[in-house]
Amino acid sequence: MTQAARRPLRAGVVGLGMMGRNHVRVWDEQVAEVELVAVADPDADAVRRATAGRSMRGYADVGAMLGAESLDLLSVVAPTSLHLEVTLAALAAGVHVLVEKPIAADRAEAERMIAAARDARRLLTVGHIERFNPAILELRRRLSAGELGRIFEINATRLGPFPARIRDVGVVVDLAPHDLDVMRFLLGSEPVRLFAETEQRIHTDHEDLFVGVMKFASGAVGVLDINWLTPTKKRTLSVTGERGMYVADYIAQDLVFFPNPADASVAEGEMVRRHVERREPLVVELEAFARAVRDGGPPPVDPHEAMVALLLARTMVEAASTGAVISGAQLEAVLA
Repeated sequence: MTQAARRPLRAGVVGLGMMGRNHVRVWDEQVAEVELVAVADPDADAVRRATAGRSMRGYADVGAMLGAESLDLLSVVAPTSLHLEVTLAALAAGVHVLVEKPIAADRAEAERMIAAARDARRLLTVGHIERFNPAILELRRRLSAGELGRIFEINATRLGPFPARIRDVGVVVDLAPHDLDVMRFLLGSEPVRLFAETEQRIHTDHEDLFVGVMKFASGAVGVLDINWLTPTKKRTLSVTGERGMYVADYIAQDLVFFPNPADASVAEGEMVRRHVERREPLVVELEAFARAVRDGGPPPVDPHEAMVALLLARTMVEAASTGAVISGAQLEAVLA
């Protein structure tokens, strides 16, 4: 490879809230062969804070940034309502895009973004960061190797206190896409039936407690327990199969195996802690995005899969509001 071909990729970040500031930090300090050259946010104070002590340039308007800078890739960490507008502008400027989840506000917007990326011959990927948690990557490797045999159940627990900053959506759309995506990512199977219950206890406009159940085509049952009502954070995923159970802790990046006895019975026994090379998931994710840009793809997270995760979350809200079990053609349309 020539020296010119190995020039640093030129990156930008749109949106300088809490997650946007993390993108700035990781691009600027922790991803090799990437140079963060510009950020954009209408909040002048946020721009000043982000650029202080750094060589990047700050803009109040994403259009001005795209017009002035020659970017290779862009993190879109703006509110969901702006994902379509910013992504289309970036793709039209020839920039590869990572947009934070959820991909868009609805299916129509997501499909426009996917089509624009295809037409521009640029990568569009989505920040489903939990896929890049080292504990989940190690769990996927071991499940793919058949360590659990046939999988019976996958159970996601995502609990924590109410985030006052989130007012536009409820807990399902904000958090459930993480676990819906990880379940499909680990199982390699699609849901064929789902049901859900929600409650609204603190949030002024939307649900803040959610329990969902899905049956997958593989026969596995998925259970989601998510809320904004618990005074401590808990982020775990357990997978039960014919040879035992794995438990992954997203926060601690621990992965523990509880094997069944060799005689194929189910009984309490030993606990085996698997080695996980702990790293910040956002670093792993952005490294994967930069590598995909250099290699010409594929996107680390297919945008269609991200769209399905969003639509499944919205379908869960519908199931809870109507009391219906959703399956058949209605669910097939979500997955299409």
